[in-house]
Amino acid sequence: MTAQPRKTAPPLAQQVIWLTGASSGIGEALVKSLASRCLQLIITARNADKLQQVAQQSGCSNILCYPADITDRDQLHKVAGEIEQQFGRLDTLIANAGTCEYVDVKQFDAELFERVVHTNLVGLANCTEAALPLLRHSQRGYLVGTSSSVAYLPLTRAQAYGASKAATNHFLEAMKIDLAGEQTDVSVICPGFVKTPLTDRNDFPMPMRISAAEAAEEIIRGIERRQWEIHFPRRFTWILKTIAALPAGLRMRITRSMSRNQASASSR
Repeated sequence: MTAQPRKTAPPLAQQVIWLTGASSGIGEALVKSLASRCLQLIITARNADKLQQVAQQSGCSNILCYPADITDRDQLHKVAGEIEQQFGRLDTLIANAGTCEYVDVKQFDAELFERVVHTNLVGLANCTEAALPLLRHSQRGYLVGTSSSVAYLPLTRAQAYGASKAATNHFLEAMKIDLAGEQTDVSVICPGFVKTPLTDRNDFPMPMRISAAEAAEEIIRGIERRQWEIHFPRRFTWILKTIAALPAGLRMRITRSMSRNQASASSR
């Protein structure tokens, strides 16, 4: 059986791109940086007014706004139907929408896990289900999902968020394996700390934090190359990767020192 010749990925300037989580943070920065570089940008988030505001502020006329909640499959399929009707294809899905909540082990809340995992993992699966048929109509489809550098290393209070992002990495790598025969590319985005409305709520130090605009440029560079893992800032992510590669006892000694419970015990 003869292998099919490898199709060439279309340049950004020829691509129809669907971006979720576009109303704030990294998503908003991506709209501003990406719209002028692609053929058509479809943006999705729950807040319709904020979507329109982001589109207007970009100064680009090639943006379509479709409010939708990624936890609602029907809403996403409706957006996909609009994309199919207008363009007949989708070249790239950037599944960027997500949430973060931190765990307090002294007041453990299983519902928090349900909220975080349902948004970050099931929401990604919902987006993939809606977009995949359209990606198959592209010259060479491209599925991109946003994970986190916390997926590299279990960290204090990140039981729910980290687990959802580790599952995201697993999901996307498995999709990369299974879609290779269709010549559909897959990438995972693993940011470190980025200044966004979500991280502005954090009550702990965020080393090497970068701006959302810087993050957007890192992501676009990775997307243009279709590299598997788009992680940044590199100095921070390599530190996490290095700690993760240490023997378990040493690794957990380092991460345990970051725990508030450990600090509280040490101070007594």
